[in-house]
Amino acid sequence: MGLFSLFKKTDTPPPLTDDEQARLAANSELERQHQQARQREIARATAMKIDAIESAMEADIFNLPEPAWGSQRPVRPAPAASAGDDDLGDFPTTLLLSDELPLAAADDNAPAVEEIAILYANGQAAVAQQMLLAAVADNSRPNSDRSAWWMLFDLYQVSGQHDAFDNLSIDYASTFETSPPPWQAPAVLAAASPGWAGLTPTAALSGMLDRNIAPQLERLRQQADASPVLRLELGRVTAVDGDGCALLLAALRRLQAGQRELILVGAPALTTLLRAGIAVGRRDGGEAPWLLLLELLQLQNSEKEFEHAAMDYCVTFEVSPPSFVAPHKVAMAPAQHLNASPDRFMLPPVIEHQLGALLPAIRQYAEQYPALVFDCSRLTRIDYPSAIQLHGVLQALADAAPGRKIALRDVNHLVTALLRLLGFASLARIYPHKY
Repeated sequence: MGLFSLFKKTDTPPPLTDDEQARLAANSELERQHQQARQREIARATAMKIDAIESAMEADIFNLPEPAWGSQRPVRPAPAASAGDDDLGDFPTTLLLSDELPLAAADDNAPAVEEIAILYANGQAAVAQQMLLAAVADNSRPNSDRSAWWMLFDLYQVSGQHDAFDNLSIDYASTFETSPPPWQAPAVLAAASPGWAGLTPTAALSGMLDRNIAPQLERLRQQADASPVLRLELGRVTAVDGDGCALLLAALRRLQAGQRELILVGAPALTTLLRAGIAVGRRDGGEAPWLLLLELLQLQNSEKEFEHAAMDYCVTFEVSPPSFVAPHKVAMAPAQHLNASPDRFMLPPVIEHQLGALLPAIRQYAEQYPALVFDCSRLTRIDYPSAIQLHGVLQALADAAPGRKIALRDVNHLVTALLRLLGFASLARIYPHKY
């Protein structure tokens, strides 16, 4: 029986064979996946357009620069109820600058946020997730508080729930008419070296990316032997040449081959800079900028963009395009502006059952540096007793050196809520990662 006989009104359709049923089921599932992918692409495209609009809005509070350490305190009227607010105006400019802002003090939903923070800290992530879903449903208005949204984003990333994260991103973009946060799950990185904490070896590249970066990259390579975690800052690079691209490309490949845990700061900015300097069919800059672009896209796990750039590279140099390989132990961090030594003490992924070996390491760090900067980018959770003990340690360090500046940077919003609840804001500056 022909295919068109199916459309005859007077004929009874024959039963489908097993093969036909399997094909129909496969096509149906494929179509569902395509529709879901298309919805996500539309949401991301909408978010990118919104980003372009937001970049022109200078009054947007989330784009205001973080006040410098030690800068003059601005004259401003006292807030009506500011018991939990941070004072942003007393950090010396010689140490650290950033474009991040502390999380605003919790508003009317503070009790719910605090309860969720305690539940999560004590390992009850499933209950915390249900409460956050309820809180998000209650705050689905454009002008509502976003704390619960940010906490839920972080919980999804910590627990590796990528699909749920994408669905929440669509709702977030629709509700607030702003771009959702990118997926930067710390879970894989946290599992790579779960017990490690301490000073993070860092290479901060800036200005022209040329052959002069060789000494910095060599120091980072030597430090890789003693530290499982390395940090490479790329956000302040303003220009590139072929030699610099080749050196950085070789260093990135060595670090990946050596199974080192790598934190890349400002990688999207360098990716954009590289894109601007190349064009399909133009070979004058050599292959190195193209290959570095492909490497950065691969490290950012941007497979679709990698495939497009690889084809352009293939057309330009008439060679076979490289294949995409998923990154190993790589995390992205937003660009920050450092005016001096970026040395910071990185906290481990999970702190529970008291500080243990972390306590003497923190005290040793405090003996070496007058200002203390704790990197919380890998910290997914700290339990309630450990947080209380950490507060006591930081209080003692602050009392031992009056005027000492202490900062906790890149804190996820679940941990931020707990730290604020326990009074950390009275002795340290808390900078949650920016959403």
